[in-house]
Amino acid sequence: MATEAGFDPRPPAARTGRPVPELDPALVERWRCDGGELVELLALVRERHGGVAAFRLGPSPTVLVTDPGAVRHVLALRPDRYVKRSHRARLLIGDGVLAATGEAWKSQRRLLQSQFTGTGMRRHERRIAEAARVTAERWAAYARTGQPLDIGLEMRRFALDTIWRSLTGHPLDDDTDRELGAVAAVVAAMPTLPADTADARDAVATDLARIDAVAHRAIAAARAGEAGPDGPGLLHLLIGAAGERPEYTDRLIRDELITLLVAGHETTATTLTWLYLLLDRHPGARDEALAAGAPGSAERRRAVQALVHETLRLYPSAWILPRYAAEADVMAGYAVEAGSDVVVCPYLTHRDPELWPDPEGFDPRRFTTPDGRPTHPGAYLPFGIGPRACLGLQFALRESTVLLEQLLPAHVPAFRSVPAKAAYSITVRPDGPTPATLT
Repeated sequence: MATEAGFDPRPPAARTGRPVPELDPALVERWRCDGGELVELLALVRERHGGVAAFRLGPSPTVLVTDPGAVRHVLALRPDRYVKRSHRARLLIGDGVLAATGEAWKSQRRLLQSQFTGTGMRRHERRIAEAARVTAERWAAYARTGQPLDIGLEMRRFALDTIWRSLTGHPLDDDTDRELGAVAAVVAAMPTLPADTADARDAVATDLARIDAVAHRAIAAARAGEAGPDGPGLLHLLIGAAGERPEYTDRLIRDELITLLVAGHETTATTLTWLYLLLDRHPGARDEALAAGAPGSAERRRAVQALVHETLRLYPSAWILPRYAAEADVMAGYAVEAGSDVVVCPYLTHRDPELWPDPEGFDPRRFTTPDGRPTHPGAYLPFGIGPRACLGLQFALRESTVLLEQLLPAHVPAFRSVPAKAAYSITVRPDGPTPATLT
């Protein structure tokens, strides 16, 4: 039987850390032959070698990081050494803030950051509340008539309506909703697209053309002064920036619009869908949240937020965070060579039994009871941590909470079927439809 080896990627004179333990290549080959998901390989690496370990899918090792201290080291303490090179969704979002790097990223993030914190968030409150009200009315009609619905599609419609209002100032209309179905099609296709960029673009060219058409219409409308019933949206901010910053070309405005659109609805819709599937298996968690306080009370709001946080623990918005070691480093005592690929995996950190008792169980009380969750900043990171943490954290939590405060007391979905497994792409999403009726 082959022995599992360690590798020290740095020359002897430069070694200041011990070698990173590496998974036996025979186990990697066995995984390849079985056709497993990448997450299964990563879980095997962590199981065999702990929170900093390596594996090879090519000639060079990839370092997997799940230990909270090492996670914080990579994402928060040394982001200048562990950098993003290219986002998996660049085909869709272009040079938007998620994919941008270096000085371009810093400039784009500075422009947007104030829009998702403090006063900026207050501008979104009315739009979030209105999108939730529209969804609640639609669900009330489903309940009266007994008409079936798909929970995943409903959550997508709500989240897309919310971000569309915040971007353009207008509610989402049916035609735009249909056309933006192309976003979900491209996201779902990404794991199976060809490695060659041109071939990948050709494979989804029709969907990309539909998305571009929606973006260009929205940009033209904003330029024409169509601010919407609640005033101008984030798109108007981007167009205004073009007057002072020449880098904000029509292409970059399009890329930023689509980036905010994808990031602003895909993750929220997925989280809410998982939450309803989890409540179907754990109905007592819904009852506990509603019993925590009166409607509108701070106690109930905290309990509802705990439902969201526990869902995000099991299915984090960013389940995997790839980085590139721009220079040699010592991480948690291990030597990391310059040029190494490094993968942070919140999905596995959140399921570490040394950090989270009964890690596979759904227990929102982790987020409402003292000492219910680990305090290390690298132990819970559904939106990442550090300077590249998700801009929309507060936005996503707020819209999820507002919607659930309306829907949870009124309706309990009865699922006709549930997906048998998860699909691991940009997000971790249920791999299949979620048909239900409302009781």
